[in-house]
Amino acid sequence: MKHNGVTREAAHFVAALSFADIPAECIRLAKRCIIDGLGVMLAGSSEPCAQVCRKYALSVGGRAQSSTIGDGSQKLPINHAALVNGTAGHALDWDDTALSNAKDRSVLIHPTMQPLAAGLSVSECHGNDGKDFLTAFITGYEVQCKIAESIDPSHFSQGRGFHTSNTIGIFGATATAAKLLGLNEEQTRNALGIAVSMSSGVGVNHGTMGKPLQMGRAAENGITAAQLAFFGMDSHPEAFEGPRGFFFCFGGGYEPENIVGKFGKPYSIIDPGVSIKPYPCGVVGHPGMDAMRTLVKTHDVKPEDVKKVRVRTGINVLPPGPLRYGVARSALEGKFSVPFQMASMIVNRKAGIKEFTDEFVRSKAVQDMMQRIEATVDPEIEALGKSKIVFKIEVELNKGEILTQESEEFYRGGPKNPLTNEELIDKFRDASQNVINGSESAAACEFIESLDEAESLHGLISLVAKS
Repeated sequence: MKHNGVTREAAHFVAALSFADIPAECIRLAKRCIIDGLGVMLAGSSEPCAQVCRKYALSVGGRAQSSTIGDGSQKLPINHAALVNGTAGHALDWDDTALSNAKDRSVLIHPTMQPLAAGLSVSECHGNDGKDFLTAFITGYEVQCKIAESIDPSHFSQGRGFHTSNTIGIFGATATAAKLLGLNEEQTRNALGIAVSMSSGVGVNHGTMGKPLQMGRAAENGITAAQLAFFGMDSHPEAFEGPRGFFFCFGGGYEPENIVGKFGKPYSIIDPGVSIKPYPCGVVGHPGMDAMRTLVKTHDVKPEDVKKVRVRTGINVLPPGPLRYGVARSALEGKFSVPFQMASMIVNRKAGIKEFTDEFVRSKAVQDMMQRIEATVDPEIEALGKSKIVFKIEVELNKGEILTQESEEFYRGGPKNPLTNEELIDKFRDASQNVINGSESAAACEFIESLDEAESLHGLISLVAKS
């Protein structure tokens, strides 16, 4: 097979991109992603998986370089701060999602947390300004999304079962770190190749602390790869596209037309766009949750009215897709359980942080309701392709009536029906409320909106690290 120089092209894009090259719409969307990402990072900072990572990092020790979000009382080495922050940002599965328009793939990757966690750590230590940070963030976001769009779709959960937010997310973190460290094109190419050797992450850990850890490791290892390249380590010039390179080992191949000549043409953050989650769980369940919420509110359905619930959807949702759990036994399992997501809407008519707790998941009302919910793959929905997330819901009442509801094509939070700015700020405030106060929350959002004018990120870090 002819090699198309993907590794070199990616390195050139990273090294050459300047803030002036980036479209205004791209910058606007990036700021939204950063607000959202920082909010869910604050929310996840007190979760057990983030605390375990912090304890680990403190036990290892090292130079005091960068802060951990939510608790900046003791700085950590750059890499370890990124590990803690990246893990915290994915702890609640509330961070954004990049989707594909292609029929053969669905969820591509969680695109914000890896470049955000890596970028915050490096920028704080090295004193990069706001324009540098934004440029690096957008660079990392773009690189990882284009790689996810081009690798053979067997790489994803429906095939080999890799967790792309780690296997591919590391390249976003690497690109971001390389940009902030000022690596030249050759050093950047080496950094990406080094990252190929560090790529990992499997879907079996969905529903455990191992899933958010994979996000943290992507951020940590991305920085490490860039640092090693800075100090002179090399790698193969065709680390992505070579016969034993990333694309072939991890996916069995790739689609050159989806990546060659496509970096920034258009930027993936613009098209296909980004989905910012209203609910702290797997995004492929959100259209169904919205549909069930509409049904119970429209018909004023009470939990005691429900005899049976039948949910039909696609294999991009149900096993071997990401929502693999039936009756969930924990909050982490509930994030990947259609029966729990439906039960939450029936029992409480919402699914927020308070619902995604072990106490609520294990409550008698929820456990009883999940037993009444059946989720199956619908061949007609399956025929639409993996890019279409569709739910058809039937609720059979005890009195014999059957209520139906189909999900909307453009679900809330998706690129075609985005959260309003007010909804985004409300989500940040809600997510951060246990860590920072209302005035600090407002100040953090205002800082991000003016990132391109900031001389450094220290003002933002001081608000959210709470040293």
